[in-house]
This record gives sequence, C-alpha cells and structure tokens, in this order.
Amino acid sequence: MSGTGDTARGEPPEYPDYAERVLAVAELIPAGRVMTYGDVAEWLDDDGPDGGQPGAGPAADGGGPAAPPGGGRRVGPRQVGRAMALYGGAVPWWRVVRADGRLLPGSELRALAHYREEGTPLRDAARAADDHIPKIDMRRARWDGRQDDGGAP
Repeated sequence: MSGTGDTARGEPPEYPDYAERVLAVAELIPAGRVMTYGDVAEWLDDDGPDGGQPGAGPAADGGGPAAPPGGGRRVGPRQVGRAMALYGGAVPWWRVVRADGRLLPGSELRALAHYREEGTPLRDAARAADDHIPKIDMRRARWDGRQDDGGAP
C-alpha cells in the first residue's frame, strides 16, 4: 500500500540516502500540520543561507519550506512520493500529502483517523463528491518548516 509500508519491525533497514533525507523531513512535521511532496523536495533541494539547518528561516516565496536538513543531490516530488511509498511506514506518512489536499488513495480512512486525532484542519467533501471524504485544508494545515510556529494549525 502506497506510503504506508511497515518498515518499523525488527532491525532498522538501510535506506538510500535520499529516502533517509525524505523520512527525516517527514519526522519534523508537527502533528496537525502537513507538507506537500513538492515542499519536501524543495526543502531538500534548497541549501539555504545557513548551511541547511532546519527551521532557520522562511522560504524565498513564503509558501514553501524554510530550509533543508542538508544539501546534496536534487530530489523532486516524484522521488519524495517514491521514498514515502517504499519506506514511509516508519514515519508519520500522513503528514506528507498531495498539493490539492486529497487524501492518499487507498489509505484515506487511515489517514483521516490520524488527521482527526491530531486536529489537522480539514474541508468537508463537496456535495458532488462520490466518496464524501474530506480534503485537507491546505491553507491552514500547510507547514512552512519554521520550528518556532508551535505546530498549531
């Protein structure tokens, strides 16, 4: 199942470098907040003025992550999604989401339970929606990577 593989059993597995970096960012996202696959990729790609210390400052455009946990090779949203699909079960996978706020296909109910437990801002499903599954309220739930925001939505 995409993004929910159980990798926390037994000895910690050896992850590829990019996967370790992606998982490290996912672990930083506060409860009740989310980052998109693109946000995580930008976080990892941007070396930042401080040498890549998490939460050191706002992103240039104000809408994405503040600073990366380390430089290195470029990682795009697809690579972030792949890392989360293969190894994300060891971290809060539900906090790395699609930019449109739709819940992870096949894991909607599990993710929704986490969002409700953490108080993640949600939007009701449109009346025309077949599945009646809410979406994440990206305007309120999106985290920009700043450590000083207290994690409150």
